[in-house]
Amino acid sequence: MHHVHVFALVAAAVLVAALCRRKGWPAPLVIVAVGLVASFVPGVPRFEIDAQVVLEFVLPPLLYSAALSSSYRDFRSSWNAITRLGVGLVLVTALAVALVAVLVHPSLSFAAALVLGAVVAPPDAVAAAAVGRRLGLPRRVMTLLAGESLINDATSLTLFKVALAGVATGTWLLGDGLGTFALAVGVGVAVGVGLGWLVHAIRMRLDDPVVASAIGLLTPFAAYWGAEALLGSGVLAVVAAGLYLGHTAPRAGYATRLYEEPIWSTVDLVLEAFTFALIGVQLPWVVRDVIASDQGLRPALLLSLAVLTTAILVRPVYIFATARFDNLRLRGSHRPAGDALDARESAVVSWAGMRGVVTLAAAAAIPATSAGAPFPERASLQLAACTVALGTLLLQGLTLPAVIRRLGVGSATQVEAAEDATQEAQARLAMADAVQEMLERERPAWRAELGTEQADAAIERLTRLTRERAAAAAVVIDPDNAEDLLDDGLTAWAPEHQRRADLAGRTARVRRAVIGAQRDALVRRRDAAEIDEAVLRRMLHELDLEDESLSASWITRAGS
Repeated sequence: MHHVHVFALVAAAVLVAALCRRKGWPAPLVIVAVGLVASFVPGVPRFEIDAQVVLEFVLPPLLYSAALSSSYRDFRSSWNAITRLGVGLVLVTALAVALVAVLVHPSLSFAAALVLGAVVAPPDAVAAAAVGRRLGLPRRVMTLLAGESLINDATSLTLFKVALAGVATGTWLLGDGLGTFALAVGVGVAVGVGLGWLVHAIRMRLDDPVVASAIGLLTPFAAYWGAEALLGSGVLAVVAAGLYLGHTAPRAGYATRLYEEPIWSTVDLVLEAFTFALIGVQLPWVVRDVIASDQGLRPALLLSLAVLTTAILVRPVYIFATARFDNLRLRGSHRPAGDALDARESAVVSWAGMRGVVTLAAAAAIPATSAGAPFPERASLQLAACTVALGTLLLQGLTLPAVIRRLGVGSATQVEAAEDATQEAQARLAMADAVQEMLERERPAWRAELGTEQADAAIERLTRLTRERAAAAAVVIDPDNAEDLLDDGLTAWAPEHQRRADLAGRTARVRRAVIGAQRDALVRRRDAAEIDEAVLRRMLHELDLEDESLSASWITRAGS
Protein backbone atom coordinates (compact mmCIF):
# COMPACT_ATOMS: atom_id res chain seq x y z
CA MET A 1 0.00 0.00 0.00
CA HIS A 2 1.54 3.28 -1.12
CA HIS A 3 1.82 6.19 1.31
CA VAL A 4 -0.12 8.34 -1.17
CA HIS A 5 -3.11 6.04 -0.72
CA VAL A 6 -2.95 6.49 3.07
CA PHE A 7 -2.79 10.25 2.63
CA ALA A 8 -5.77 10.16 0.28
CA LEU A 9 -7.76 8.08 2.77
CA VAL A 10 -6.97 10.47 5.63
CA ALA A 11 -7.74 13.54 3.51
CA ALA A 12 -11.07 12.11 2.32
CA ALA A 13 -12.03 11.10 5.85
CA VAL A 14 -11.23 14.58 7.20
CA LEU A 15 -13.32 16.18 4.44
CA VAL A 16 -16.27 13.96 5.31
CA ALA A 17 -15.78 14.79 9.00
CA ALA A 18 -15.73 18.52 8.17
CA LEU A 19 -19.02 18.17 6.30
CA CYS A 20 -20.52 16.28 9.25
CA ARG A 21 -19.42 18.98 11.70
CA ARG A 22 -21.05 21.61 9.53
CA LYS A 23 -24.30 19.68 9.14
CA GLY A 24 -24.43 18.38 12.71
CA TRP A 25 -24.24 14.73 11.64
CA PRO A 26 -22.48 12.02 13.70
CA ALA A 27 -19.13 11.94 11.90
CA PRO A 28 -18.01 8.38 12.89
CA LEU A 29 -21.13 6.78 11.42
CA VAL A 30 -21.04 8.77 8.20
CA ILE A 31 -17.32 8.10 7.70
CA VAL A 32 -17.83 4.35 8.19
CA ALA A 33 -20.72 4.32 5.72
CA VAL A 34 -18.77 6.32 3.12
CA GLY A 35 -15.75 4.06 3.56
CA LEU A 36 -17.89 0.96 3.12
CA VAL A 37 -19.38 2.31 -0.11
CA ALA A 38 -15.97 3.46 -1.38
CA SER A 39 -14.47 0.01 -0.79
CA PHE A 40 -16.64 -1.38 -3.60
CA VAL A 41 -15.45 1.23 -6.10
CA PRO A 42 -13.09 -0.34 -8.70
CA GLY A 43 -9.51 0.80 -8.26
CA VAL A 44 -9.71 1.48 -4.53
CA PRO A 45 -6.69 -0.34 -3.08
CA ARG A 46 -6.61 -2.56 -0.04
CA PHE A 47 -5.43 -0.77 3.08
CA GLU A 48 -3.30 -3.24 4.99
CA ILE A 49 -3.38 -2.43 8.70
CA ASP A 50 -0.28 -2.77 10.80
CA ALA A 51 -1.84 -3.55 14.15
CA GLN A 52 1.18 -2.26 16.07
CA VAL A 53 0.92 1.10 14.33
CA VAL A 54 -2.71 1.43 15.37
CA LEU A 55 -2.11 0.23 18.94
CA GLU A 56 1.06 2.25 19.51
CA PHE A 57 0.53 5.42 17.46
CA VAL A 58 -3.23 5.87 17.05
CA LEU A 59 -4.73 4.53 20.28
CA PRO A 60 -2.46 6.33 22.85
CA PRO A 61 -3.16 9.92 21.72
CA LEU A 62 -6.89 9.23 21.41
CA LEU A 63 -7.06 7.78 24.92
CA TYR A 64 -4.85 10.51 26.34
CA SER A 65 -6.95 13.29 24.84
CA ALA A 66 -10.14 11.69 26.18
CA ALA A 67 -8.59 11.32 29.64
CA LEU A 68 -7.38 14.94 29.63
CA SER A 69 -10.90 16.19 29.00
CA SER A 70 -12.47 13.82 31.55
CA SER A 71 -13.25 14.79 35.11
CA TYR A 72 -11.13 12.90 37.61
CA ARG A 73 -13.66 13.65 40.33
CA ASP A 74 -16.55 12.29 38.25
CA PHE A 75 -14.42 9.32 37.22
CA ARG A 76 -13.63 8.52 40.85
CA SER A 77 -17.20 8.99 42.05
CA SER A 78 -18.50 6.65 39.33
CA TRP A 79 -15.69 4.15 39.76
CA ASN A 80 -17.83 1.15 40.71
CA ALA A 81 -20.18 1.69 37.74
CA ILE A 82 -17.24 2.25 35.37
CA THR A 83 -15.44 -0.91 36.48
CA ARG A 84 -18.70 -2.84 36.33
CA LEU A 85 -18.79 -2.11 32.60
CA GLY A 86 -15.12 -1.58 31.77
CA VAL A 87 -13.97 -4.81 33.43
CA GLY A 88 -16.97 -7.01 34.25
CA LEU A 89 -18.89 -6.48 31.03
CA VAL A 90 -15.80 -6.99 28.89
CA LEU A 91 -15.04 -10.32 30.55
CA VAL A 92 -18.66 -11.50 30.39
CA THR A 93 -18.97 -10.46 26.73
CA ALA A 94 -15.73 -12.20 25.79
CA LEU A 95 -16.76 -15.44 27.49
CA ALA A 96 -20.27 -15.33 26.02
CA VAL A 97 -18.90 -14.73 22.52
CA ALA A 98 -16.40 -17.57 22.96
CA LEU A 99 -19.10 -20.02 24.04
CA VAL A 100 -21.41 -19.04 21.18
CA ALA A 101 -18.54 -19.23 18.69
CA VAL A 102 -17.66 -22.76 19.80
CA LEU A 103 -21.31 -23.84 19.56
CA VAL A 104 -21.77 -22.34 16.09
CA HIS A 105 -18.33 -23.37 14.84
CA PRO A 106 -17.43 -26.66 16.63
CA SER A 107 -14.03 -26.93 14.94
CA LEU A 108 -12.92 -23.77 16.72
CA SER A 109 -10.97 -24.28 19.95
CA PHE A 110 -12.11 -22.42 23.07
CA ALA A 111 -8.81 -20.50 23.26
CA ALA A 112 -9.19 -19.30 19.65
CA ALA A 113 -12.83 -18.40 20.34
CA LEU A 114 -11.72 -16.47 23.42
CA VAL A 115 -9.33 -14.50 21.21
CA LEU A 116 -12.34 -13.46 19.14
CA GLY A 117 -14.28 -12.62 22.31
CA ALA A 118 -11.48 -10.37 23.55
CA VAL A 119 -11.32 -8.63 20.17
CA VAL A 120 -15.02 -7.75 19.97
CA ALA A 121 -15.69 -7.11 23.69
CA PRO A 122 -14.66 -3.44 24.20
CA PRO A 123 -17.05 -0.73 22.97
CA ASP A 124 -15.68 2.58 21.72
CA ALA A 125 -17.43 5.66 23.11
CA VAL A 126 -16.43 8.01 20.28
CA ALA A 127 -19.54 7.43 18.18
CA ALA A 128 -21.83 7.27 21.21
CA ALA A 129 -20.31 10.46 22.64
CA ALA A 130 -20.81 12.27 19.34
CA VAL A 131 -24.49 11.36 19.34
CA GLY A 132 -24.84 11.99 23.08
CA ARG A 133 -23.37 15.50 22.95
CA ARG A 134 -25.57 16.46 20.03
CA LEU A 135 -28.74 15.23 21.76
CA GLY A 136 -27.79 16.38 25.26
CA LEU A 137 -27.33 13.16 27.22
CA PRO A 138 -27.07 13.71 30.99
CA ARG A 139 -23.55 14.25 32.28
CA ARG A 140 -23.57 11.10 34.41
CA VAL A 141 -24.39 8.99 31.32
CA MET A 142 -21.60 10.64 29.34
CA THR A 143 -19.22 10.13 32.27
CA LEU A 144 -20.05 6.43 32.43
CA LEU A 145 -19.62 5.92 28.68
CA ALA A 146 -16.33 7.83 28.63
CA GLY A 147 -14.99 6.11 31.74
CA GLU A 148 -15.93 2.69 30.41
CA SER A 149 -14.10 3.33 27.13
CA LEU A 150 -10.98 4.45 29.00
CA ILE A 151 -10.46 1.17 30.88
CA ASN A 152 -12.22 -1.50 28.82
CA ASP A 153 -9.45 -1.42 26.22
CA ALA A 154 -6.91 -2.45 28.86
CA THR A 155 -9.15 -5.32 29.97
CA SER A 156 -9.72 -6.61 26.45
CA LEU A 157 -6.09 -6.30 25.32
CA THR A 158 -4.86 -8.10 28.44
CA LEU A 159 -7.39 -10.88 27.88
CA PHE A 160 -6.33 -10.93 24.22
CA LYS A 161 -2.72 -11.63 25.22
CA VAL A 162 -3.78 -14.37 27.64
CA ALA A 163 -5.99 -16.02 25.00
CA LEU A 164 -3.20 -15.89 22.39
CA ALA A 165 -0.90 -17.63 24.85
CA GLY A 166 -3.60 -20.26 25.34
CA VAL A 167 -3.76 -20.90 21.59
CA ALA A 168 0.02 -21.25 21.45
CA THR A 169 0.33 -23.61 24.43
CA GLY A 170 -2.97 -25.43 24.13
CA THR A 171 -3.84 -24.66 27.76
CA TRP A 172 -5.55 -21.74 29.46
CA LEU A 173 -5.01 -21.25 33.18
CA LEU A 174 -7.22 -18.89 35.16
CA GLY A 175 -4.49 -18.18 37.70
CA ASP A 176 -2.03 -17.13 35.02
CA GLY A 177 -4.65 -14.86 33.49
CA LEU A 178 -5.42 -13.15 36.79
CA GLY A 179 -1.72 -12.70 37.51
CA THR A 180 -1.14 -11.14 34.11
CA PHE A 181 -4.10 -8.81 34.60
CA ALA A 182 -3.00 -7.74 38.10
CA LEU A 183 0.53 -7.01 36.87
CA ALA A 184 -0.80 -5.04 33.90
CA VAL A 185 -3.04 -2.92 36.11
CA GLY A 186 -0.49 -2.24 38.84
CA VAL A 187 2.42 -1.40 36.56
CA GLY A 188 0.26 0.55 34.11
CA VAL A 189 -1.29 2.81 36.73
CA ALA A 190 2.05 3.33 38.52
CA VAL A 191 3.83 4.31 35.30
CA GLY A 192 1.01 6.62 34.24
CA VAL A 193 0.75 8.45 37.57
CA GLY A 194 4.54 8.69 37.90
CA LEU A 195 4.93 10.09 34.40
CA GLY A 196 2.01 12.46 34.93
CA TRP A 197 3.60 13.79 38.13
CA LEU A 198 6.93 14.30 36.32
CA VAL A 199 5.38 16.10 33.36
CA HIS A 200 3.35 18.34 35.69
CA ALA A 201 6.47 19.21 37.69
CA ILE A 202 8.30 20.13 34.48
CA ARG A 203 5.40 22.24 33.22
CA MET A 204 5.20 24.18 36.48
CA ARG A 205 8.80 25.29 35.85
CA LEU A 206 8.34 26.13 32.17
CA ASP A 207 7.16 29.47 30.86
CA ASP A 208 7.27 28.39 27.21
CA PRO A 209 3.84 27.06 26.12
CA VAL A 210 5.21 25.71 22.84
CA VAL A 211 7.71 23.46 24.60
CA ALA A 212 5.12 22.48 27.22
CA SER A 213 2.66 21.52 24.47
CA ALA A 214 5.36 19.50 22.71
CA ILE A 215 5.98 17.59 25.94
CA GLY A 216 2.24 16.97 26.17
CA LEU A 217 2.20 15.48 22.66
CA LEU A 218 4.99 13.07 23.61
CA THR A 219 3.46 12.06 26.94
CA PRO A 220 0.94 9.40 25.74
CA PHE A 221 3.59 7.56 23.75
CA ALA A 222 6.06 7.63 26.63
CA ALA A 223 3.37 6.31 28.98
CA TYR A 224 2.29 3.53 26.61
CA TRP A 225 5.73 2.30 25.65
CA GLY A 226 7.13 2.65 29.17
CA ALA A 227 4.36 0.55 30.70
CA GLU A 228 4.47 -2.07 27.95
CA ALA A 229 8.23 -2.43 28.39
CA LEU A 230 7.62 -3.24 32.08
CA LEU A 231 4.87 -5.78 31.25
CA GLY A 232 2.17 -3.34 32.33
CA SER A 233 -0.86 -2.04 30.50
CA GLY A 234 0.10 0.79 28.19
CA VAL A 235 -3.57 1.74 27.89
CA LEU A 236 -3.99 2.20 31.65
CA ALA A 237 -0.72 4.14 31.81
CA VAL A 238 -1.99 6.57 29.18
CA VAL A 239 -5.33 6.93 30.94
CA ALA A 240 -3.73 7.47 34.35
CA ALA A 241 -1.33 10.08 32.99
CA GLY A 242 -4.14 11.87 31.16
CA LEU A 243 -6.45 11.95 34.19
CA TYR A 244 -3.64 13.21 36.44
CA LEU A 245 -2.56 15.97 34.05
CA GLY A 246 -6.14 16.95 33.26
CA HIS A 247 -6.90 17.28 36.97
CA THR A 248 -3.76 19.35 37.66
CA ALA A 249 -3.99 21.45 34.47
CA PRO A 250 -5.64 24.44 36.24
CA ARG A 251 -2.44 24.88 38.27
CA ALA A 252 -0.24 25.07 35.16
CA GLY A 253 0.30 28.12 32.96
CA TYR A 254 -2.72 29.54 31.16
CA ALA A 255 -0.85 29.75 27.83
CA THR A 256 -0.22 26.00 27.80
CA ARG A 257 -3.93 25.30 28.21
CA LEU A 258 -4.82 27.69 25.41
CA TYR A 259 -2.20 26.11 23.14
CA GLU A 260 -3.11 22.50 23.89
CA GLU A 261 -6.89 22.64 23.46
CA PRO A 262 -6.90 23.24 19.68
CA ILE A 263 -3.93 20.91 19.19
CA TRP A 264 -5.68 17.94 20.77
CA SER A 265 -8.96 18.75 19.02
CA THR A 266 -7.11 18.60 15.70
CA VAL A 267 -5.32 15.36 16.60
CA ASP A 268 -8.63 13.78 17.62
CA LEU A 269 -10.31 14.81 14.36
CA VAL A 270 -7.58 13.38 12.15
CA LEU A 271 -7.05 10.11 14.04
CA GLU A 272 -10.74 9.38 14.57
CA ALA A 273 -11.54 10.10 10.92
CA PHE A 274 -8.69 7.83 9.79
CA THR A 275 -9.73 5.01 12.13
CA PHE A 276 -13.39 4.96 11.16
CA ALA A 277 -12.51 5.20 7.47
CA LEU A 278 -10.30 2.12 7.91
CA ILE A 279 -13.16 0.23 9.52
CA GLY A 280 -15.39 1.07 6.58
CA VAL A 281 -13.01 -0.02 3.83
CA GLN A 282 -11.99 -3.33 5.44
CA LEU A 283 -15.06 -5.55 5.08
CA PRO A 284 -14.91 -6.48 1.35
CA TRP A 285 -11.26 -7.42 1.62
CA VAL A 286 -11.78 -9.54 4.70
CA VAL A 287 -14.61 -11.37 2.89
CA ARG A 288 -12.25 -12.05 0.01
CA ASP A 289 -9.69 -13.47 2.45
CA VAL A 290 -12.29 -15.92 3.74
CA ILE A 291 -13.23 -16.94 0.19
CA ALA A 292 -9.56 -17.46 -0.66
CA SER A 293 -9.04 -19.65 2.41
CA ASP A 294 -10.32 -23.17 2.92
CA GLN A 295 -12.57 -22.13 5.81
CA GLY A 296 -15.71 -21.54 3.76
CA LEU A 297 -17.70 -18.32 3.44
CA ARG A 298 -21.00 -19.71 4.72
CA PRO A 299 -19.67 -20.95 8.10
CA ALA A 300 -17.76 -17.69 8.48
CA LEU A 301 -20.89 -15.61 7.82
CA LEU A 302 -22.90 -17.72 10.25
CA LEU A 303 -20.20 -17.23 12.88
CA SER A 304 -20.12 -13.47 12.21
CA LEU A 305 -23.88 -13.05 12.59
CA ALA A 306 -23.95 -15.16 15.75
CA VAL A 307 -21.12 -13.14 17.31
CA LEU A 308 -22.73 -9.83 16.31
CA THR A 309 -26.04 -10.88 17.87
CA THR A 310 -24.31 -12.05 21.04
CA ALA A 311 -22.28 -8.87 21.40
CA ILE A 312 -25.42 -6.74 21.06
CA LEU A 313 -27.63 -8.79 23.41
CA VAL A 314 -25.15 -9.45 26.22
CA ARG A 315 -24.72 -5.75 26.98
CA PRO A 316 -28.33 -4.90 27.98
CA VAL A 317 -28.76 -8.20 29.84
CA TYR A 318 -25.61 -7.58 31.87
CA ILE A 319 -26.34 -3.89 32.53
CA PHE A 320 -29.83 -4.48 33.86
CA ALA A 321 -28.84 -7.63 35.76
CA THR A 322 -26.05 -5.81 37.62
CA ALA A 323 -27.74 -2.39 37.96
CA ARG A 324 -28.09 -2.77 41.72
CA PHE A 325 -24.32 -2.54 42.13
CA ASP A 326 -24.51 1.13 41.16
CA ASN A 327 -26.21 1.77 44.49
CA LEU A 328 -23.18 0.58 46.44
CA ARG A 329 -21.14 3.28 48.16
CA LEU A 330 -17.54 2.15 48.31
CA ARG A 331 -15.32 3.42 51.10
CA GLY A 332 -13.78 6.73 50.08
CA SER A 333 -16.34 7.29 47.33
CA HIS A 334 -17.57 10.85 46.88
CA ARG A 335 -20.70 9.87 45.01
CA PRO A 336 -23.83 11.79 45.94
CA ALA A 337 -26.86 9.75 46.94
CA GLY A 338 -29.32 8.92 44.18
CA ASP A 339 -26.91 9.34 41.27
CA ALA A 340 -27.30 5.79 39.90
CA LEU A 341 -28.69 5.48 36.39
CA ASP A 342 -32.42 5.06 36.10
CA ALA A 343 -34.04 2.50 33.79
CA ARG A 344 -34.22 4.85 30.81
CA GLU A 345 -30.59 5.90 31.14
CA SER A 346 -29.54 2.26 31.50
CA ALA A 347 -31.43 1.47 28.29
CA VAL A 348 -29.48 4.18 26.45
CA VAL A 349 -26.16 2.89 27.83
CA SER A 350 -27.20 -0.63 26.83
CA TRP A 351 -27.66 0.45 23.24
CA ALA A 352 -24.43 2.50 23.11
CA GLY A 353 -22.16 -0.48 22.49
CA MET A 354 -20.52 0.50 19.20
CA ARG A 355 -17.09 -1.03 18.56
CA GLY A 356 -14.15 0.90 17.16
CA VAL A 357 -10.39 1.23 17.00
CA VAL A 358 -9.38 -1.50 19.47
CA THR A 359 -11.55 -4.12 17.77
CA LEU A 360 -10.06 -3.14 14.42
CA ALA A 361 -6.45 -3.21 15.65
CA ALA A 362 -6.81 -6.41 17.70
CA ALA A 363 -8.40 -8.24 14.77
CA ALA A 364 -5.45 -7.27 12.58
CA ALA A 365 -3.08 -8.34 15.36
CA ILE A 366 -4.28 -11.97 15.31
CA PRO A 367 -1.10 -13.70 14.15
CA ALA A 368 -0.95 -15.71 10.97
CA THR A 369 0.77 -18.56 12.82
CA SER A 370 0.80 -19.82 16.40
CA ALA A 371 3.35 -22.29 17.75
CA GLY A 372 4.56 -22.90 14.20
CA ALA A 373 1.11 -23.79 12.83
CA PRO A 374 -1.43 -21.60 11.01
CA PHE A 375 -3.66 -19.75 13.45
CA PRO A 376 -6.99 -21.62 13.54
CA GLU A 377 -9.74 -20.01 11.45
CA ARG A 378 -7.92 -16.65 11.35
CA ALA A 379 -9.81 -15.29 8.32
CA SER A 380 -13.16 -16.25 9.83
CA LEU A 381 -12.28 -14.60 13.14
CA GLN A 382 -11.26 -11.40 11.39
CA LEU A 383 -14.48 -11.38 9.36
CA ALA A 384 -16.50 -11.80 12.56
CA ALA A 385 -14.61 -8.93 14.22
CA CYS A 386 -15.15 -6.61 11.25
CA THR A 387 -18.81 -7.57 11.13
CA VAL A 388 -19.25 -6.69 14.81
CA ALA A 389 -17.46 -3.35 14.35
CA LEU A 390 -19.47 -2.37 11.27
CA GLY A 391 -22.72 -3.89 12.47
CA THR A 392 -22.72 -2.16 15.85
CA LEU A 393 -21.61 1.18 14.39
CA LEU A 394 -24.29 1.21 11.72
CA LEU A 395 -27.12 -0.59 13.55
CA GLN A 396 -26.75 0.88 17.03
CA GLY A 397 -25.17 4.13 15.94
CA LEU A 398 -27.90 5.01 13.47
CA THR A 399 -30.72 4.08 15.84
CA LEU A 400 -29.25 5.51 19.06
CA PRO A 401 -30.63 9.03 18.42
CA ALA A 402 -34.13 7.60 18.04
CA VAL A 403 -33.70 5.60 21.26
CA ILE A 404 -32.58 8.71 23.16
CA ARG A 405 -35.48 10.78 21.83
CA ARG A 406 -38.00 8.01 22.41
CA LEU A 407 -36.94 7.60 26.04
CA GLY A 408 -36.67 11.34 26.60
CA VAL A 409 -33.29 11.02 28.29
CA GLY A 410 -31.81 14.17 26.77
CA SER A 411 -34.31 16.40 28.59
CA ALA A 412 -32.41 15.92 31.85
CA THR A 413 -29.77 18.40 30.63
CA GLN A 414 -32.13 21.28 31.46
CA VAL A 415 -31.76 20.42 35.14
CA GLU A 416 -27.99 20.18 34.76
CA ALA A 417 -27.89 23.58 33.04
CA ALA A 418 -29.76 25.15 35.96
CA GLU A 419 -27.41 23.49 38.47
CA ASP A 420 -24.38 24.68 36.48
CA ALA A 421 -25.74 28.22 36.47
CA THR A 422 -26.11 28.20 40.24
CA GLN A 423 -22.63 26.76 40.72
CA GLU A 424 -21.11 29.33 38.37
CA ALA A 425 -22.86 32.24 40.04
CA GLN A 426 -21.70 31.08 43.48
CA ALA A 427 -18.18 30.53 42.17
CA ARG A 428 -18.00 34.06 40.75
CA LEU A 429 -18.92 35.52 44.12
CA ALA A 430 -16.34 33.26 45.80
CA MET A 431 -13.77 34.54 43.30
CA ALA A 432 -14.64 38.12 44.25
CA ASP A 433 -14.11 37.24 47.92
CA ALA A 434 -10.73 35.70 47.06
CA VAL A 435 -9.69 38.88 45.24
CA GLN A 436 -10.68 40.99 48.23
CA GLU A 437 -8.63 38.75 50.55
CA MET A 438 -5.63 39.06 48.24
CA LEU A 439 -5.93 42.84 48.14
CA GLU A 440 -6.10 43.02 51.92
CA ARG A 441 -2.89 41.00 52.12
CA GLU A 442 -1.24 43.41 49.70
CA ARG A 443 -2.49 46.56 51.49
CA PRO A 444 0.66 47.12 53.63
CA ALA A 445 2.96 46.77 50.60
CA TRP A 446 0.81 49.13 48.54
CA ARG A 447 0.75 51.69 51.32
CA ALA A 448 4.52 51.63 51.51
CA GLU A 449 4.80 51.97 47.74
CA LEU A 450 1.98 54.42 46.94
CA GLY A 451 1.14 56.07 50.22
CA THR A 452 -1.72 55.25 52.54
CA GLU A 453 -4.41 57.39 50.96
CA GLN A 454 -3.67 56.45 47.36
CA ALA A 455 -3.26 52.76 48.16
CA ASP A 456 -6.52 52.59 50.12
CA ALA A 457 -8.36 54.37 47.32
CA ALA A 458 -6.96 52.02 44.70
CA ILE A 459 -7.83 48.91 46.73
CA GLU A 460 -11.32 50.18 47.43
CA ARG A 461 -11.97 50.92 43.78
CA LEU A 462 -10.58 47.57 42.61
CA THR A 463 -12.56 45.68 45.24
CA ARG A 464 -15.73 47.48 44.26
CA LEU A 465 -15.25 46.85 40.54
CA THR A 466 -14.46 43.18 41.08
CA ARG A 467 -17.50 42.59 43.28
CA GLU A 468 -19.74 44.56 40.92
CA ARG A 469 -18.57 42.43 38.05
CA ALA A 470 -19.17 39.21 39.96
CA ALA A 471 -22.56 40.41 41.15
CA ALA A 472 -23.69 41.38 37.67
CA ALA A 473 -22.56 38.05 36.24
CA ALA A 474 -24.34 36.17 39.01
CA VAL A 475 -27.58 38.03 38.32
CA VAL A 476 -27.38 37.40 34.58
CA ILE A 477 -26.36 33.72 34.91
CA ASP A 478 -28.77 32.71 37.65
CA PRO A 479 -31.49 35.38 37.97
CA ASP A 480 -33.91 33.06 39.78
CA ASN A 481 -31.57 32.76 42.76
CA ALA A 482 -30.10 36.27 42.67
CA GLU A 483 -31.69 37.38 45.93
CA ASP A 484 -30.29 34.35 47.75
CA LEU A 485 -26.83 34.80 46.27
CA LEU A 486 -26.36 38.54 46.72
CA ASP A 487 -26.71 40.85 49.66
CA ASP A 488 -28.59 44.14 49.28
CA GLY A 489 -25.52 46.17 48.46
CA LEU A 490 -24.33 43.81 45.76
CA THR A 491 -27.78 43.62 44.20
CA ALA A 492 -27.78 47.39 43.85
CA TRP A 493 -24.35 47.34 42.20
CA ALA A 494 -25.28 44.79 39.52
CA PRO A 495 -27.18 47.07 37.06
CA GLU A 496 -24.54 49.78 37.46
CA HIS A 497 -21.81 47.36 36.47
CA GLN A 498 -23.42 46.81 33.07
CA ARG A 499 -22.40 50.38 32.13
CA ARG A 500 -18.95 50.37 33.67
CA ALA A 501 -15.67 49.70 31.91
CA ASP A 502 -13.75 46.60 32.96
CA LEU A 503 -10.37 46.69 34.66
CA ALA A 504 -8.65 48.23 31.62
CA GLY A 505 -7.15 51.07 33.65
CA ARG A 506 -5.41 48.84 36.20
CA THR A 507 -1.78 47.88 36.00
CA ALA A 508 -0.71 44.52 34.58
CA ARG A 509 0.66 43.38 37.93
CA VAL A 510 -2.58 43.99 39.76
CA ARG A 511 -4.71 42.43 37.05
CA ARG A 512 -2.58 39.30 37.04
CA ALA A 513 -2.87 39.06 40.81
CA VAL A 514 -6.65 39.37 40.52
CA ILE A 515 -6.82 36.65 37.87
CA GLY A 516 -4.56 34.41 39.93
CA ALA A 517 -6.75 34.81 43.01
CA GLN A 518 -9.85 34.00 40.98
CA ARG A 519 -8.22 30.94 39.46
CA ASP A 520 -7.13 29.65 42.88
CA ALA A 521 -10.65 30.14 44.21
CA LEU A 522 -12.07 28.11 41.33
CA VAL A 523 -9.66 25.23 41.89
CA ARG A 524 -10.45 25.18 45.62
CA ARG A 525 -14.17 24.94 44.92
CA ARG A 526 -13.55 22.13 42.40
CA ASP A 527 -11.42 20.22 44.88
CA ALA A 528 -14.10 20.69 47.54
CA ALA A 529 -16.71 19.25 45.12
CA GLU A 530 -18.67 22.52 45.15
CA ILE A 531 -18.59 22.97 41.37
CA ASP A 532 -18.56 20.47 38.53
CA GLU A 533 -15.48 19.96 36.36
CA ALA A 534 -17.36 21.27 33.33
CA VAL A 535 -18.17 24.52 35.14
CA LEU A 536 -14.55 24.86 36.26
CA ARG A 537 -13.16 24.42 32.76
CA ARG A 538 -15.62 26.85 31.21
CA MET A 539 -14.79 29.56 33.74
CA LEU A 540 -11.09 28.74 33.68
CA HIS A 541 -11.05 29.20 29.91
CA GLU A 542 -12.61 32.64 30.41
CA LEU A 543 -9.83 33.60 32.84
CA ASP A 544 -7.19 32.19 30.47
CA LEU A 545 -8.48 34.35 27.64
CA GLU A 546 -8.42 37.38 29.93
CA ASP A 547 -4.85 36.55 30.91
CA GLU A 548 -3.91 36.17 27.26
CA SER A 549 -5.49 39.50 26.32
CA LEU A 550 -3.55 41.13 29.14
CA SER A 551 -0.29 39.70 27.78
CA ALA A 552 -1.13 40.79 24.24
CA SER A 553 -1.97 44.34 25.32
CA TRP A 554 1.25 44.54 27.36
CA ILE A 555 3.32 43.41 24.37
CA THR A 556 1.59 45.95 22.15
CA ARG A 557 2.31 48.78 24.58
CA ALA A 558 5.91 47.66 25.05
CA GLY A 559 6.52 47.63 21.31
CA SER A 560 4.96 51.02 20.62
